[in-house]
Amino acid sequence: MKQKNAIQIFEDKKVRTLWDADQEKWFISIIDVIEVLTNTDRPRKYWSDLKTKLKKEGSELSEKIGQLKMQSADGKFYKTDVADTEQLLRLIQSIPSPKAEPFKLWLAQVASEHLDEMQDPELSIDRALEQYMKLGYSENWINQRLKSIEIRKELTDEWKNRGLKEGVQFATLTDIITKAWSDKTTKEYKILKGLKKENLRDNMTNTELILNMLAEASTKDISQAVEPKNFEESKKVAKQGGNVADVARKELEAKTGKKVVTSTNAKGLLKEKDAQKKLKPKK
Repeated sequence: MKQKNAIQIFEDKKVRTLWDADQEKWFISIIDVIEVLTNTDRPRKYWSDLKTKLKKEGSELSEKIGQLKMQSADGKFYKTDVADTEQLLRLIQSIPSPKAEPFKLWLAQVASEHLDEMQDPELSIDRALEQYMKLGYSENWINQRLKSIEIRKELTDEWKNRGLKEGVQFATLTDIITKAWSDKTTKEYKILKGLKKENLRDNMTNTELILNMLAEASTKDISQAVEPKNFEESKKVAKQGGNVADVARKELEAKTGKKVVTSTNAKGLLKEKDAQKKLKPKK
């Protein structure tokens, strides 16, 4: 089964989706949809109560709901309840929300856009750029972020070629790279930035993104050169790749007298952008 995980944006909210190429269907995280439609801070509890209600009403919908692995806030993949477009449209009828109709239109658009992207892959890059623009990021930051996605994909492809497994092994290697260049584990890095469910890379500054890209690109290049035979050897390569960026970070900090890894997150970045706009003289 060929599947592709993706994050979609509805009214500035992230919705986890997965495209199944064999079935040619989108599968969407039900928890994410409930959170979007109801604004509840306990979407899992809401979904549990709704499933109970549907069963009492004799609906077979909840019994047909499947589970697929989707990336969680900690970067790992866990099984979560998902629904295809048809199931989701039926489910939305049981969720009173003023956002129901706009969400249905958005759902139809998402399905249509993927078909377009299969014909023209460059459109997927355009979609990602558009989504980050909607969230308020600067064009310069977006360009760096899109490049970081490309470099990350090249690295994970290299890991797959070495027979490594997605999930725990990928997460462990990522943690080693992050620790090597930033002097913080991924968890420590997120705590520094005050993050919980948010994506760490989406909350990095331009400089942090660049150094993270250098670390991952270096890891990929070293791996291709030395051809590690197993997970343990790949762990050593990951540290070496991260060390390349660590040298650059320390040299930059020595020249500027400023720390590269900071608590600045997306909210801080966007506030800074707004402040800069206000300071610009009106023409």
